[in-house]
Amino acid sequence: MKNRQEHETQLKEIGTLLASPDVFKNPKKYASLSKKYKKLEQIIQLYHKHDQTLKEIDDAREILQSDDEQLKEVAAHEIKELEKQLQTVESEIDTLSNPQYEEYQKNCIVEIRAGTGGDEASLFAADLFRMYTKYVEKRGLTYEVLSSHQSDIGGFKEIIFLASGEDAYRVFHHESGVHRVQRVPVTEAGGRIHTSTVTVAVLPEIEEAQFEISPNDLRIDTFRAGGHGGQNVNKVSSAVRITHIPSGMVVSCQDERSQHKNRVRAMKILRARLAAREEQKREEAIHQERKQQVGTGERSEKIRTYNFPQNRITDHRISLSLYKLDAVLEGELDAIIKKLEEHERGHKTSQ
Repeated sequence: MKNRQEHETQLKEIGTLLASPDVFKNPKKYASLSKKYKKLEQIIQLYHKHDQTLKEIDDAREILQSDDEQLKEVAAHEIKELEKQLQTVESEIDTLSNPQYEEYQKNCIVEIRAGTGGDEASLFAADLFRMYTKYVEKRGLTYEVLSSHQSDIGGFKEIIFLASGEDAYRVFHHESGVHRVQRVPVTEAGGRIHTSTVTVAVLPEIEEAQFEISPNDLRIDTFRAGGHGGQNVNKVSSAVRITHIPSGMVVSCQDERSQHKNRVRAMKILRARLAAREEQKREEAIHQERKQQVGTGERSEKIRTYNFPQNRITDHRISLSLYKLDAVLEGELDAIIKKLEEHERGHKTSQ
């Protein structure tokens, strides 16, 4: 609660600024300050709730001094419940006070790529995409495929999608890293278990106003899309390839028949990648650093293992193993994500 006075001061200062005619005339600034004011209001309300809960605990502890055994039993139970509530309130305050909170609220771009393992890796990339989209639906979020490159046997060499909705980035940011699968591939006649990997990178969506890219730094090429898509794909140059000249970064999109839509999607991906690269330069060890997230795709660099013969999924960061891989692949990811969030909170508290 050491930041309480600071938060109360900030709330008053922003309230004064919002009443200023100069700020009111500037829609962008007004919207930004209003968002900060609303968040600070939530924090202050939680401080009041914290005070009230502490008072109720003190009142219940006084009852423990009475001679009425039945009342004392009720009070003891009430104290346990109130202490749980207190922990929840403190956790909510910590979450809202976290400098990353606003970033966690953003939509996010999830990039899934086949790593080592050839065709089997591409099939597992498709499995991960299905798992994530099912989880998106269970969480009440939405998704849109931005770009995809299918393999010859129906998997994905790469698929990139945008997850949109409340807390999308907070929900997905733990998924960054190398995912290892151990199973008998459909292409394996001998029944031997193979090990393959898929890399996942999760980047917060960056709005155009947040990260401007000079048009002079871009080379935009159009070409006829290949693969699936019907006759229109081969007749119209609807696919778009955008090259960011200073960095050499290239993004291409061909899933839509509309050249304009493909261009918009490619720019979303490019903006997110460039913003992550800039952040990486400022702070090499940040969690969302793209190189750190993806690694090389080698089997040794893994955050999670999906073992099909044992129906086991293991998250190596928190030493958690669950024997319900089938359910997780159907989008039941909450048990893992909640443990990762608890681990993250505990890590930050200990720092």
